[in-house]
Amino acid sequence: MDFFGPVLDGFGTVLDPTNLLYCLLGVVIGMLIGVLPGLGPAATIAILLPLTYGVEPVTAIIMLAGIFYGAQYGGTITSVLLRLPGEASSVVTVFDGYVMAKQGRAGTALGIAAIGSFIGGTIAIVGLTFLAPLVASFALDFGPPEYTALALLGILLVATISGGSKIKAIIAAALGLFLATVGRDGFTGAERFTFGNLSLADGIDFVPIAMGLFGVGEILYNLEERHRAVSAPLKVANVWPRRQDLKQASGAIGRGSVLGFFLGILPGGGATISSLASYALEKKTAKDPTRFGKGAIEGVAGPETANNAAATSSFIPLLTLGIPANATMAIIFGALLIQGVTPGPQLISNDPELFWGVVNSMYIGNILLLIMSIPLIGVFVRILRIRAAILAPITALITLLGAYTIRNSMFDVMLVVMFGAVGYLMKKFGFEPGPLVLAFVLGSLLESNLRRSLLVLEGDPSGFLTRPISATLLVVFVFVAVWPMIKSAIDQRKNRSMAVQAVKEKENA
Repeated sequence: MDFFGPVLDGFGTVLDPTNLLYCLLGVVIGMLIGVLPGLGPAATIAILLPLTYGVEPVTAIIMLAGIFYGAQYGGTITSVLLRLPGEASSVVTVFDGYVMAKQGRAGTALGIAAIGSFIGGTIAIVGLTFLAPLVASFALDFGPPEYTALALLGILLVATISGGSKIKAIIAAALGLFLATVGRDGFTGAERFTFGNLSLADGIDFVPIAMGLFGVGEILYNLEERHRAVSAPLKVANVWPRRQDLKQASGAIGRGSVLGFFLGILPGGGATISSLASYALEKKTAKDPTRFGKGAIEGVAGPETANNAAATSSFIPLLTLGIPANATMAIIFGALLIQGVTPGPQLISNDPELFWGVVNSMYIGNILLLIMSIPLIGVFVRILRIRAAILAPITALITLLGAYTIRNSMFDVMLVVMFGAVGYLMKKFGFEPGPLVLAFVLGSLLESNLRRSLLVLEGDPSGFLTRPISATLLVVFVFVAVWPMIKSAIDQRKNRSMAVQAVKEKENA
């Protein structure tokens, strides 16, 4: 198979003036929403979904992808200058980035973050280029039992790896699985949980759920939090890091690239967990961990590199397996389906123009972000001054109009409002909407493939264990499910041993 031919053709696709324009538009929007606290790429992509209907699939996905990885750049700016993370993956950047800014090194922090983001993203794109075809060829051996086990593992990982309360994440995932069952049964034709409403007979559409939870829900929650004051931004000077700074940060950039790439592939992983893991790794491997939190440049370079690498590598399971690794990927998955594109092992061979066009657009997008990230700092900081009372109604109006234009249905608008209220309450009470959306997407995949598997295996569940791939995935599933209990038992035993040892030492003394 000629590998480099389709890859080079992909560059021809992305260099088309229309695709290039949408790539630029995507990364600029991504940087903008990365700067605005609370909105995030998932909400923005959900809101903009209706606007992609009138363009070619490859053009639409290039723009949506640009929004995702562009947001990782934008979140750094306010984390460093205002101590205000614009994006969840930039939270840990606050610890050392803002301290560096107060020390007069804001330019150094932003410069090293931009360089690390570019290197991490580029390394991940190269990894995506060579690894994705291998994963796709491996996935050709997947049948219904393998997809059943993979979807099951993905739902579990989403519920257990998600930040915050594990119980709340599991509850949100369970609600997502329930919503996936609403509508007409694809095998028997029986209606489930429709309550006689014909609008629910075909099930709940993904777009109203995404636009409600991430769009209206985020707007309502952020309005409630609008009392938070934004401090005056610190001055930026000497943007290009010194040779000593580059040398000091090089190890963190290298480790962040590798760590972010692999964590981004995992379901439930993504940019936020990668940045947290990178910061923990840098602090653990540092010769002097006490420097962290006091302006350590590695504390900015590692996480900012890792979150961009993860944002890119999370496209691997989406495009090659049809499994979204995080909430934003789930929304892009929905966008692909709306455009008539089915992600999976056949995508590379059936639609190489789209696959390689999207992948190669990331090279261009990363270069554009590196060029624009520093000059646009002043513009983005001024945007922060716009009151939420002005931005929120405009965003809500765009969201509701977009929901109506999907099918010219007021029922969809009602669903958006309803899920907006659900999204607000989830945020209010500490529930993350991500597990719900991911479980909703994976739930349909799980149900259809489970039932096909049982038909193929003639109703014998033990058949899952006779197939090497599905058996391996199920073993991993069991391990992930029982590991928290095993770890808890080990910790309790260790604590008891330490207590007994302390008593003995006290008696001997």
